[in-house]
Amino acid sequence: MREFSVPATASVAPEDNLTDMVWANAERFGNAVSFRRRVDGTWVDVTSRDYAAQVLAVAKGMVSAGIEPGDRVGLMSKTSYEWTLLDQAIWHAGAVVVPIYETSSAEQVEWILSNSGAKAVFVETGAHRALLEPLAPDLPELRHVWQLESGSGSAGGAVDELTALGAEVSDEDAHARRRVAGADDVATIVYTSGTTGKPKGCELTHRNLLSEIREAVTLMPHLLQAGNTLLVFLPLAHILARVLALCALYTRVTVGHTQDVRKLVEDLGTFRPTFVVAVPRVFEKVYNGAKQKAEAEGKGKIFAIAEATAVEYSRAEETGGPGLLLKVKHAVFDKLVYRRLKAALGGRCIAAVSGGAPLGERLAHFFRGIGVPVMEGYGLTETTAAACLNTATAVRVGTVGKPVGGTSVRIGEDGEVLIKGDVVFRSYWDNPKATEEALEDGWFHTGDIGELDADGFLKITGRKKEIIVTAGGKNVSPAVLEDRLRAHPLISQCMVIGDAQPFIGALITIDPEFFPSWLERNNRPAGTAVADVVEDEQLLKEIQAAVDDANLAVSKAESIKKFRVLPVDFTEAGGEMTPSMKLRRSVVANTYKADIEAIYSR
Repeated sequence: MREFSVPATASVAPEDNLTDMVWANAERFGNAVSFRRRVDGTWVDVTSRDYAAQVLAVAKGMVSAGIEPGDRVGLMSKTSYEWTLLDQAIWHAGAVVVPIYETSSAEQVEWILSNSGAKAVFVETGAHRALLEPLAPDLPELRHVWQLESGSGSAGGAVDELTALGAEVSDEDAHARRRVAGADDVATIVYTSGTTGKPKGCELTHRNLLSEIREAVTLMPHLLQAGNTLLVFLPLAHILARVLALCALYTRVTVGHTQDVRKLVEDLGTFRPTFVVAVPRVFEKVYNGAKQKAEAEGKGKIFAIAEATAVEYSRAEETGGPGLLLKVKHAVFDKLVYRRLKAALGGRCIAAVSGGAPLGERLAHFFRGIGVPVMEGYGLTETTAAACLNTATAVRVGTVGKPVGGTSVRIGEDGEVLIKGDVVFRSYWDNPKATEEALEDGWFHTGDIGELDADGFLKITGRKKEIIVTAGGKNVSPAVLEDRLRAHPLISQCMVIGDAQPFIGALITIDPEFFPSWLERNNRPAGTAVADVVEDEQLLKEIQAAVDDANLAVSKAESIKKFRVLPVDFTEAGGEMTPSMKLRRSVVANTYKADIEAIYSR
């Protein structure tokens, strides 16, 4: 199939904007708990009424400070209640939100603020403010830097300052300001991660976001309903987490935030979410952690059988349902293994949403088999997060689902995935050339390669710009191999190589969390560095087994023939990964040029 469309289930009126949901909740369900904030180790309720009042108070302060409709305002902070508060407050002031990852470098921050022409920016810490100070001469339009007080247990800082500043602005004037923006006005400029070149500012309108939100409600009614709970731990500068948080606000799902992933298990246990949203690497970590723990307790064989049973059970659901024997086995392992895994997610988690990268078929079957189906979707910043989504009632493991309502997906002549609909962005900020290259007759050229089946389920098979052409002329998509390799608990990241080379190779890094367990199991001294064992026979044997497994998914000509284990992991700090955990291939290729040459020189 070359094209598949799904009609819209909801509409967006010309006067609608993203602030309306705050007041619909406050006026009709004022006592409903919109958020739970972590304060001194305790979750404290914030009602719809209180949240609306806080948002309006901060917006008044921005109006008093001279923020005008259409002005761009930067927001640089970790995931927190304050992030969500300021996101709405900026919209209430009639302005445009420009999210910035709190881990961004000075160069990235300068580019985003200067390119967007931001008049103000919120930063979380003194370190963020210090990073901004030397940039000031190159940011002539930036008039305000408002700093939040982190770790104080209250909003503090900028929130208190702006609340006091706007005390004289009337509620009537504040509401008039929030209604200035219409559905087709820009709501946010989200800068892409920039795997190549400078990040592009993606203009998303109120219509884009509202269309995505309303269609998501139709597709996930069992998750997006009042009384459910969502714990957000991904960066809110990432469009996926932000859209799900807005969906929760729209449907009165209670939201909690956690910024320290090291405390994620603790926060999951105390917040007890109904569902979570994460990127595939998080699900890989949960799986690998459970497997590692089982092996450390001498229960590795039991876990392996339980895993195989979960996968078999999930697969059976697609072919008429599990038989009696499989149901009995599944019930036994539910008591022995699966319940413990679900308890690690808080005990009430009924599903999860995944995006940002491919999940991997086996992992999807595993989680569905233990009773926590992962609803995998596909989209980009340019499509306001999900353009396609697997749902509870329409799921096909191994695909990224059908198009969301109001969206069409087409496969181009070269296999590229094209998307059209109300979720597709308007343009790149101040970049008509890039806009012209990406949009053609309303169709957004994603750069991804994919296939549509007869029922409209989309499968992503690779990235157009990442296709490797070997010296023998064989086209190879690295994604298939990389996804399989990353599923191995010992492997953190990998990059398949081979452009213009006689065969396919790979650079592989070791997972720092799983590595100590490997050292113990293989009688190596605790504290040994990865750099000391990159040529270790046992380590290479295990990696080779993972490579052999990955090669089963491709033809002989596409198989990895040689690999190198690198002494350090790919990280955002090292420049090899983007904040949304995408690989910067050009950086890796340059940094590890000698290792690549070594693969092809012997």
